[in-house]
Parts: sequence; structure tokens; C-alpha cells
Amino acid sequence: MKITGNIVDIKNRKIYGGTVFFENGKIVSVEKDGRVHGNFIIPPFIDAHVHVESSMLVPSEFARLAAVHGTGACVSDPHEIANVLGMEGVRFMLDNAALTPFRFFFGAPSCVPATPFETSGATLSAENIEELFRDDRIKYLSEMMNFPGVLSGDETVMTKLAMAKAAGRPVDGHAPLLRGGNLKKYIQSGITTDHEAISYEEGREKISLGMKIQIREGSAAKNFEALFPLIDEAPDMCMLCSDDLHPDNLAAGHINLTVKLAVEKGADIFNVLTAACISPVEHYGLDCGLLQAGDSADFIVVDSLKDFNVKQTWIKGVLCAENGVSLLKSVHSEHPNRFCATIKSPADFALSVSAPVDVITVEDGQLVTGRIKAVPDPEHDILKLTVVNRYDDAKSAIAFAKNFGLKNGAFASCVAHDSHNIICVGCDDFSIARAVNLVIKNRGGLSCVCGDEELSLPLPVGGIMTDADGHETAEKYREMDAMVKRMGSRLTAPFMTLSFMALLVIPSLKLSDKGLFDVEKFAFVCGA
Repeated sequence: MKITGNIVDIKNRKIYGGTVFFENGKIVSVEKDGRVHGNFIIPPFIDAHVHVESSMLVPSEFARLAAVHGTGACVSDPHEIANVLGMEGVRFMLDNAALTPFRFFFGAPSCVPATPFETSGATLSAENIEELFRDDRIKYLSEMMNFPGVLSGDETVMTKLAMAKAAGRPVDGHAPLLRGGNLKKYIQSGITTDHEAISYEEGREKISLGMKIQIREGSAAKNFEALFPLIDEAPDMCMLCSDDLHPDNLAAGHINLTVKLAVEKGADIFNVLTAACISPVEHYGLDCGLLQAGDSADFIVVDSLKDFNVKQTWIKGVLCAENGVSLLKSVHSEHPNRFCATIKSPADFALSVSAPVDVITVEDGQLVTGRIKAVPDPEHDILKLTVVNRYDDAKSAIAFAKNFGLKNGAFASCVAHDSHNIICVGCDDFSIARAVNLVIKNRGGLSCVCGDEELSLPLPVGGIMTDADGHETAEKYREMDAMVKRMGSRLTAPFMTLSFMALLVIPSLKLSDKGLFDVEKFAFVCGA
């Protein structure tokens, strides 16, 4: 087989007319013809850090949507499903991913649970990590979120880092706002990447110390605007990623949109493509093709190096998508789950507060939160936030949050990083109970309620994913997103933002099923 066009040789920073000859999934030769063609052939885009589970789709369905946008591979941390199902969850991801030619490169989750201050469905021990490293499909140690454990020399954390080194696997980082001496110590422990930088200065400091930066454009966290100058300054030290991408956003675009945006803003085309296509391959040692003879037949055809409209996506010599249509088939899977919560009443969420309390303040487009002291009041957008333990029948944790913007009703989700208990924000106890109970009845998923109207999205795989058609799932999610915005929320991605309100490793104030948590002190808020 062969394909002809303007071949983009990123490594040598050249573009020339030619033909790629390939057979049996491998490139046989790349031959120049001296002509100018209408299309451009480039290696596929790579999402350098993503939690596939956040798309709410199983890997094989994620692949169907991502391939349309020219993505050929993902470096994926399966710690979301691992927090629910442990080793069973990781194996599910590996086995389901094997059913598609799309390339998934999974890591061994390093922090399950993320902290000891929440209830998860499973624990991954150092022995589990060692077992995963015996599987060649596990390419790296996933993000080390327990940066306090790294800095303090926690024995379990250091054992996992040593195991990664002994196995020859790189280690992904998670170091929000970490700077100076603590950052140096974190990097010196062997951690090589970070996707949590939110400012140019932070990203530049991390690069100067030898850490590679994964520039993130996800559904909730968007750091491209702050970090994109680093692409031209240090393209070999930059990668592009989504981290967490909900199904409606994945249906609309993926890494291709970040590439297009970078070029529009004036970044050098070869530097952008180095970050999007080359840097992840070299850093993680991925067996993705880079348009060289002997490589895997992985490449995409785009209309131009300005618009990046993807005409074809080839992976392992298989045509996976063409002209906006996925050629990959849906795969029905098993529905492993762990869900024990029982139906709640409004009284379970009753809490009368008349004095100022600590309130989480939400910032659109960021995972970090602020904090204020205020008296709870739905009229002033200081709403009740609750986390309900899904693994045991226990008393729900209650706190308050500002900037969700609801005028009435409530919305809830069992996609709640990282332990995936049920999280809900609402204007009144009755609406909160209704929204939570919809999730419980579906044994996972999303819900929103307002007056007589209610919508839900069941997620039967671990309570956080579905094997249903990805486009249908995206459309259902769009309906729910629109409903929450009609209820008053002005957040770009309200469900995604809600899902991070329980993530205890992102400053500064979060809520677990056990109570309100001060991330900077790494302790519960006294009196909460």
C-alpha cells in the first residue's frame, strides 16, 4: 500500500513531496518525488497525559472518537478505575484497549488511594506496582500525586520510585505550584514530568531543572495560554495533553485543536509538531511510527499545516478514520463495578449554619481553589456541597462552595477524583437528595434535577465509564451540561469542575467523604 502527499519530516525540519510505502503494518520506504501536493502527511498526534476514564468512555470507545481528530496514541494513567476496582480495573483497561489498533500506553498508578483522607474502593500496594511492571504493556509509573510523601521521604512512596527505576520506567509527576528547593528535591527523586504548571514562570523553572512540561488543555483545566511560549523556547521539553476530557469535548476535537491554536498564535510549526508528535515518543520510549522506514505505519493526512483538518488517520497500517468518520467498531464490554450506597433522604444533608464558615471558591478553567469565610446563602451563590461515600453506608460530608452559580436545583456525579464517591452541589436539601439518588439508582453516573425536570447519564463500568456509543454519550452529556447552565451555572464545564472538588492533592480547599480538607496543611479543617 502507499500514500502520497507532502511529507513532514519533523526531526529534520523538512517538508517534501513523496510517497510512503507500507505493508503488514510497517513502513517499507519513504520516497521523494520533487512535487508539491495538496495534502500533508505527518505522524499522529499523541495525548501525553490523559485519564481515559474522564471521557466516561471505555478505551475502545475513546479510540473511536479520538482517531477522527488525528490522535494515534495516548499515554494514559488508569488510576481512576484503579481507585474503584484496583488491579481488576487496570486489567480491564489493558484488555479493552487491546481490542482496537489505537495505541494506549498505560502506567502503573502510583497513588491509589490518592490520600489516606478519603474512602476509595481499592488500594494498590508496592507489591501490586511491582507486579504491573512485569507486564510489558505498563510503560511508566503514573503521576506521583503524593508530593508531600516524596518531600518527606515516605517509605512506601520511595519504594515505588525505586521500583520504577529498577524496572527502567520513567515516573510522571504531579506538582501543582511546587517551586524552589522543594521542587528540586521532588525532581531529584527521579520524577521527570509535570502537567500541573499553571504559569509561564512555574513551567520555565521546572524545565530549567530538567523536568518536561505537559501543556494541558482539558475540559476543566486549561493552561495553554499561560504556557505556550515554552513550545518555542524548549520544544524537546514540552508535550501536549488533555489530562481530563469529557465526551462532548472529545467529540469536538482533541490534540489537533491545541496544535492549531499554537500555530495560530505564531509558534514555529516544527516546534509544535515536536511537542505533539515526537517528544512523548522519545520520553516514554513508545513504539509509535515517526514516518521513517522500518517504523510502524502510523500517520495522519491533513489538509494544511494551518487548519489541520484531518482527512485520514492510519495506525499500524489500518485506516482508522476518514473525513470525520471513525472506521473503528464499537466493542461491548463487561460492566465491573463496586457500589454500595443506599438511597438518601433530604434529612441526610440537613445542616444549619448561621455564622461564617470556610467556603471553597471555584475558579473556572483551573483545578486549584481558593477559600473565604462566609455565611452559607444560596441567594449569594454560596451553595451546599456534599460527598457521599459510595463504598459504605456512612454519614455524608458537607461543606459549602462559591461560584457554581446555581439559582435552583442540584447536580451530582460519581466521576469525582480520585476515589469516585458521589459529589453533589445544590441549592436545597430536597434537590440534593434527588440528584444523589439518581446516581445511586444507576450505580454510578451523572445527574441533574431542577423542579420537575431531571436528567441522568448511567455509567455502568465502575460507575465512571460506559461502553455505549461515544457520540450518543457525548450528546447526552451536552444535554445535561446545558441544563446545569440553564440552572444558572456560568462555568465552562460544570460537571468537570465539580468532579475535582474532592481531589485532595490540588490546593487549596477540597471536600472528601470524610470532611473538609486543607490541601496546603494536608489536614482536615478543624471544626468543619
